[in-house]
Amino acid sequence: MNPRELLQQMFSAAIAAAQPAHCLPAYLPPWPLSTGRLLVIGAGKAAAAMARAVEDHWPGPLEGLVVTRYGYGVPCQRIETVEAAYPVPDSAGLAAAQRILALAQNVGADDTVLCLISGGGSALLALPLDGITLAEKQVVNRALLTSGATIGEMNCVRRHLSAIKGGRLAAAFHPATVVTLAISDVPGDKPCDIASGPTVGDATTCADALDIIRRYGIDLPKSVREVLESGRGESVKPDDRRLAKADFSLIATPQMALEAAAAVARDAGFAAHILGDSIEGEARDVGKVMAAIARQVALHGQPFSAPCVLLSGGETTVTVRGNGRGGRNVEFLLALGIALDGQAGVYALAGDTDGVDGQEEIAGAILAPDTLQRAWAKNIRPRDALDNNDGHGFFQALGDAVVTGPTLTNVNDFRAIVILPQ
Repeated sequence: MNPRELLQQMFSAAIAAAQPAHCLPAYLPPWPLSTGRLLVIGAGKAAAAMARAVEDHWPGPLEGLVVTRYGYGVPCQRIETVEAAYPVPDSAGLAAAQRILALAQNVGADDTVLCLISGGGSALLALPLDGITLAEKQVVNRALLTSGATIGEMNCVRRHLSAIKGGRLAAAFHPATVVTLAISDVPGDKPCDIASGPTVGDATTCADALDIIRRYGIDLPKSVREVLESGRGESVKPDDRRLAKADFSLIATPQMALEAAAAVARDAGFAAHILGDSIEGEARDVGKVMAAIARQVALHGQPFSAPCVLLSGGETTVTVRGNGRGGRNVEFLLALGIALDGQAGVYALAGDTDGVDGQEEIAGAILAPDTLQRAWAKNIRPRDALDNNDGHGFFQALGDAVVTGPTLTNVNDFRAIVILPQ
């Protein structure tokens, strides 16, 4: 099979494995409910598709409201879907969060609240604590996104500035039963980090959030600093009695997506090796390390023999220093290509399973042995592109961008390296 075709098929299989229609129905509460009604709420890039899967498989009455990213809406009949901005929150997300929180006023102890959570929910479910404006929250969010902080560190800060994250949403719906179904987009699949954990207890503190702010030299608005320093932003802790009737289930994870891709590789006659589903670090550094492993396989047959595929997931970070059009996956891929320096028989694809790498409507790109040569022929200097964080500009100019459109799910980054025999 053509290496490019294999890479595309593996990426498609990874995305398909995390489609809500495929993975959600088995986790629905048993029908009929013993008492009360079913209310559906949720947020994330997969939230609308998850809501549609609930509608398609729930035989009884239901109602609710979910918020998803612009362009990620799916027609629903009984559950209202609202679209808002990602990764920087906007007024539409703020209004949706206020409406979802207000629904808690009309639930009782006999009701069941089904909460559909997926990646992107932190930005889409934006409701700052009293005293913090949306504009101030946007300033902090932009600073975090360009700081090089990990997703866990960013979400720790977000949990302590929100009126809805860090367990506050589940606490608001007490004493109803809260059943959370989540699609993980975070390394380690930690519930408190998926959409900043609106329905799970949070063991971190305001002091932890301040440490992160200091570590990355982020300049906070005065009101935001006051919330953290006063402790007013403290989140709901795991032992809080209001979470006694809260249940949490992971319905799709990065590991599941990687296993689906591995099956495609094996069917094509390639040995498939999953190196990790939660790899973090600077994207360009991870690219260098992966290049060294790929070269060892290609040149010495260690630790694996070709033909093989190296698969990995997780979420790298990018410390933005340039003004190019980039994302963490194309940053990784450009660094990988520079380090490989045209190594024969090595091809790679890196992409975000939500279809958006960085802030571009581009999922990622494909790298081939002749990528650098073709770039030089067009007077494109690969190292200059990397220094300028211009991965999208680089790969688009070569016709190697991968565009999926909205995938309606999100299980984090996908990386595949195909190594052919020499």
